Amino acid sequence: LVYWSGQGKTSWLMLNTSMHQPERGLFELQRGRPLYVKTPNGRGPECAVLLATVEGLTDQMLFRLRQLDTGCVRLVVTNHRAHAMGLSNGGPATAMSLRLNSEVNADKVLRLSSTLAGFSVDALDVREASDPEVGGLRLARLGRLLPAVVGVSVSGTETYALRSDLESGALLTVTTAEIEAMEATASVDVIRVSGGPVPLEEAEDAHFICFREANGILEHVAILIGDRNQWPDPIPVRVHSACLTGDLFGSLRCDCGEQLRGSLRVFSASGGGVLLYLAQEGRGIGLGNKLRAYGLQEEGLDTVDADCTLGFGADERDYGAAVQMLRQLRVERVKLLTNNPEKVRALQEGGIRVTDRQPLYGTLNRHNQQYVKAKVQRAGHWLGEMLSGAVPGK
Repeated sequence: LVYWSGQGKTSWLMLNTSMHQPERGLFELQRGRPLYVKTPNGRGPECAVLLATVEGLTDQMLFRLRQLDTGCVRLVVTNHRAHAMGLSNGGPATAMSLRLNSEVNADKVLRLSSTLAGFSVDALDVREASDPEVGGLRLARLGRLLPAVVGVSVSGTETYALRSDLESGALLTVTTAEIEAMEATASVDVIRVSGGPVPLEEAEDAHFICFREANGILEHVAILIGDRNQWPDPIPVRVHSACLTGDLFGSLRCDCGEQLRGSLRVFSASGGGVLLYLAQEGRGIGLGNKLRAYGLQEEGLDTVDADCTLGFGADERDYGAAVQMLRQLRVERVKLLTNNPEKVRALQEGGIRVTDRQPLYGTLNRHNQQYVKAKVQRAGHWLGEMLSGAVPGK
């Protein structure tokens, strides 16, 4: 409740803080701080959990959690990760909870949640995760953190110190209902922030527009090439997920950088177009997790299995932001520059007419061959010609 007065007038403003609680909780977890997650009514078994993310977990935090529940600390992982560990065949909507013994330290927890080597799962006490545990896991995923949390049930057993932290606000409380509401609205709407001309080597007549998702978490960029009045119909459009290693440094592990620069050349040759540059590094898992996946690929996993081993799905991207950006730019009919059938489907379901498609090919090499093969065989990308060597000049 906020109160102010001035010039003889008095006003009151009621602020609904609950709608912002999960966003604050996400930022707390990103900073390595614990979070108190409970069910809305606060009743029932395991209705409240104190948890922290595995990424950035310290021995001190692990010790603090153990003090609250006589050492019964649980590691919560997605079913993708549990399946990779040989523990579950379930889908991504739930989670598996593993009890950790008192000898496990923070470093071992991180390795258990992100690699397969060096661990036996036979003696683990495994059960389905509680609603608050799943809620914390959802926040970790939204924050592009490793999708794994550790926590203890504190239902009815709060210590004096814990109650004091909760009452003073030193420890943030979030309900599972608030987390579900935030997840349901994530990436639905974008806000146009700013824009300006940025001449590029491949296209001097380029204008950048920055968009921010309504929840404030991610920012995306639309790059308009050429004079809009001279754009062809349908308008050439490339929906490109950010790839720091490929786009900026020319990584040979993928074909992203070549596709990015190739799309700009297409725009210049055809009289203009729109490039949507989405903040979805590593197919939506974030840069840190993408590099973890690279380490697993060195051990023999393909790109899909590596992501699933970390606890993610085969592709975590959402193209709702791209649809919203095109709507705000008043782009309705497009020729989509892509090899990905999912992008075509997402735009069409969002009301954008994809009247034509143009492929974009990179160069096949010994570093990206397995990556391209996985995209063709496991994700259905239209890259068979590139993989077979039938693409001219490749």
